[in-house]
Amino acid sequence: MKIRKYDLNVTPVCDIAKITSMLPHRFPFLLIDKIIELDHECVVGIKNVTMNEWFFQGHFPNNPVMPGVLLIEAMAQTGGILVLNTVPDPENYCTYFMKISDARFKQKVSPGDTVIFDLKLVTPIRRGICHMKGSAIVGDKVVMEAEMMAQIVKKS
Repeated sequence: MKIRKYDLNVTPVCDIAKITSMLPHRFPFLLIDKIIELDHECVVGIKNVTMNEWFFQGHFPNNPVMPGVLLIEAMAQTGGILVLNTVPDPENYCTYFMKISDARFKQKVSPGDTVIFDLKLVTPIRRGICHMKGSAIVGDKVVMEAEMMAQIVKKS
């Protein structure tokens, strides 16, 4: 698999203020820092991993590794931005993670890494349901892959 080159210095399509206006997640569970590409079929999000992350206190103190489940969550949050981008008023919707399949963890993610989440639609979004496939990339290596499904629901 050929890995695309990403310009991490490009002006974000969504900065952290825009992300927090769309997603309900907050510290310590907001796991993406910016979105650098976004259209109706794909999204690219960035997570800068630092030693100050709360989960490194216990995972693992002498060998810090970002938990795989949090990589999945960060990928799901990035995908949430993709599906919320399809409605004119995303602040009035919640995104719910529905399914994950074919998750594969290939390399560990450590403090100092910049993780790029690149997701593409597998099928067109219908009735607020988004089926996507994504990769998490650090440098020139795929560290994780997964297919996932999410749904947006209007807040009551």
